[in-house]
Amino acid sequence: MPTPFFALTATHNPHRWYLPLNEGLCVGPAGRSFMFGGVGLAAAIQAMERTCERPVVWATAQYLSYARPGQVVDLDVWVPAAGHNTTQARVIGHVGEKEILTVNAALGSRPSTFSQQWVEAPDVPRPEDCPSTDHWRGDDGGLHGQIDMRLARGHYGFNMGAAGPSPDGRLILWMKPRGGQDIDAATLAIFADHVPSGIGNALGVNAGGNSLDNTIRILKIVPTEWVLCDISIHGVHGGFGHGAMRLLSEDGQLMATASQSAIVRLHEPNQ
Repeated sequence: MPTPFFALTATHNPHRWYLPLNEGLCVGPAGRSFMFGGVGLAAAIQAMERTCERPVVWATAQYLSYARPGQVVDLDVWVPAAGHNTTQARVIGHVGEKEILTVNAALGSRPSTFSQQWVEAPDVPRPEDCPSTDHWRGDDGGLHGQIDMRLARGHYGFNMGAAGPSPDGRLILWMKPRGGQDIDAATLAIFADHVPSGIGNALGVNAGGNSLDNTIRILKIVPTEWVLCDISIHGVHGGFGHGAMRLLSEDGQLMATASQSAIVRLHEPNQ
């Protein structure tokens, strides 16, 4: 089943896919919105999984430039190595001749009797017992408006300055697509790109960040309506922030881990 946020389109070339951009795949101020970085990684994951016919194990995106609503992002899949169980692949996403992002990944699976996790889910209320929360820009018809978010721990939105710095840099959110579709690796990649949202909570100011990269590692995908996104900001220095996320199912199963570096930005209303 395709990820709920977009429908990746095939071409006559099995290694090329394309993604027309609309406002629902973008974020940012009116007139200057751009493709959400997690959408780019998600589309690349889906392109590689469909081309290689194997599930992604890990993928990392380097964001190079912006793509705007109304543009079409072409995604070219390269497969430099394909073994019996593992495929090493790469995607170059571009608008015309302008490269937007590069994604490297490994895909595959191996027979194994081991299935264990050592990560424990944080003790937080169920999503129905947590307050709804919107992105600091609000529900403006962009990508953020397609995600139902519930605040389980920390502060989120545009009133973080009154809360003071976080003692441990953690922000915990429940997330699900508003359409209620199934969770897949591409959807987790979109959720994972919210790591910079924890910067404002960590610093106690109205701040966030522009992602420089996004790395996701998939353990296993299990049926779940909500995803528990446990964000930890590790540090901020020299105008950059670094953090990670654990993505768990409602029953506490670890589905993926993610990490990012971001340019730290202070936010003002309507900017």
